[in-house]
Amino acid sequence: MQLLLQSGKGKRCATWLLALVILGLGWLAPQAAWATHIRAGDIQSRVDNVTGNPNHLLFRLTIYRDKSAPAHQELPETYVYFGDGSGLNGNDKDANGTALMTRTSDAAASTADTEVLYFDFEHTYAGAGSYLVSFVGENRNAGIINMVNSVNTSFYISSTVTINPAYGLNHSPVLRAPAVDKAGLGQVFLHNPAAYDADGDSLAFKLRTCQQVVNGNSAALIASKRPMPVDCDHYVYPNDQSIVPGAKQVPYTGVPAGDPSSNALLVQDPYNGQITWNAPARAGYYNIAFTVEEWRRTANGIRLIGTVIRDMQIIVTATNNLPPTLIVPPDVCVVAGTPVVLNVSATDGVGTGAQGAPTPVALFAYSGILPPATFTQTSTGTTSSGTFRWTPDCSNVANQPYTVVFKAQDSPSTASGAPILIDEKTVRITVIGPPPQNVRGVPGASGTSLVSLVTWDRYTCQNASQLLIFRKEGPFPFTPGPCQTGLPAGSGYVQVGAVSPTTTTFTDTNNGTGLVRGKTYCYRIYAVFLLPAGGASIVSNETCVTFSGRSARLTNVDVNTTSA
Repeated sequence: MQLLLQSGKGKRCATWLLALVILGLGWLAPQAAWATHIRAGDIQSRVDNVTGNPNHLLFRLTIYRDKSAPAHQELPETYVYFGDGSGLNGNDKDANGTALMTRTSDAAASTADTEVLYFDFEHTYAGAGSYLVSFVGENRNAGIINMVNSVNTSFYISSTVTINPAYGLNHSPVLRAPAVDKAGLGQVFLHNPAAYDADGDSLAFKLRTCQQVVNGNSAALIASKRPMPVDCDHYVYPNDQSIVPGAKQVPYTGVPAGDPSSNALLVQDPYNGQITWNAPARAGYYNIAFTVEEWRRTANGIRLIGTVIRDMQIIVTATNNLPPTLIVPPDVCVVAGTPVVLNVSATDGVGTGAQGAPTPVALFAYSGILPPATFTQTSTGTTSSGTFRWTPDCSNVANQPYTVVFKAQDSPSTASGAPILIDEKTVRITVIGPPPQNVRGVPGASGTSLVSLVTWDRYTCQNASQLLIFRKEGPFPFTPGPCQTGLPAGSGYVQVGAVSPTTTTFTDTNNGTGLVRGKTYCYRIYAVFLLPAGGASIVSNETCVTFSGRSARLTNVDVNTTSA
């Protein structure tokens, strides 16, 4: 075009041509003019803990970019919508000229083919409510097999946040594992997002379709700031028979067990988020999405207070390489203050040909408790080992276990053409409270009434919500199991009191009516912890109080009238 403009004879014609080209570019849909590069992403949020304003939320949008694409995800292309009729573009600035969104690249998390980008921004809502925060990116990378025309398909993700003074300063679930993963053709694929909730809320996982917004960030959408997502064109799950008719499972001893006579499957465990694809039957790019639901336990029941949708990419490669085999210990339950040491090991698989030679195995751990927990690979080679260490304290007591995702990853050379393959397993750590110590009971009196005076040592975990006092007539021999909190059903114990964790005494007056002579009353105590994390302690030892004498008896009874 530059040469044409410089030719004297065609100068006027070239000027018109240039004008038409520029005008034509202006007519292009945004997805045709902007980059086509997005592999995966999600949006996570937390309340501003500094100001304590529950309406002021801090957000992080994470984007995984295909490095083979011609452009980055730049700030001018980044549009987010807050669900309250407002939105933000990466170029926007405040009244002082300060950028309202920042973009950083995570070199440590990026790989040879994928760059990890973070976009940080914030928003203050007008008041309480539930809001859908979303991102529309243009566009997905080319060649995604389980949708049509991905290179011209926008990328849509969202998170739901709830502002409610009763819920306090909430944090959305955080997904610690990367959202781009590799799989081998004809081999079971495993992925766990390593989700963690800082508030101790319960998390549930559900596979869902990948979504787009037709026409992307069009002028109409930017004006309305209310995206209308739909499923990606002709989207199917990666195990769909339309991709490879007759695709079957391969033998697998994990959960669910592989059945080679059954069709390929793709499932996600609703409780721990583990994704199992048994088994990829065609090489290429695949995208799946899943919702992480955040459930809050309250005094009025359990409530859904937030969601995070992650859209992730799986890169399947034909290979003779085999993944490592990872060995991890079983789930554990510990009393707060007890060190946890988990030793893991992995051995690389032996395949066929040049691609099948075993290679050194790297070990990784993902969890919301890393740090303060630590994980160290203690040996290297085709067989490697590692050690996870954590000493939970009283603040870690919770109803739900902490999940640690361990990953073993081989390291084939680039020259071999073999993909990196992994094995992945999870270990759950449940933290419970210690039992109240040295519970003792003695008989006493209050006026003419008999009472029990129960005492104990100051409770170790002062962050407990309450100490609950239970009583029954006669002893109940009971030794708690290694992870058994509270009292079992059918023990005969009934609650007779609740005190703060700072309290060390309780007077049992039997609701003011006094206790009865000639009877033995036994007591046990355990702690419960604040919601939403909740949790409880092991129950204390049993202490019993016996009142001497005998209870009053009727000695002379006259019946003058009977009645139904």
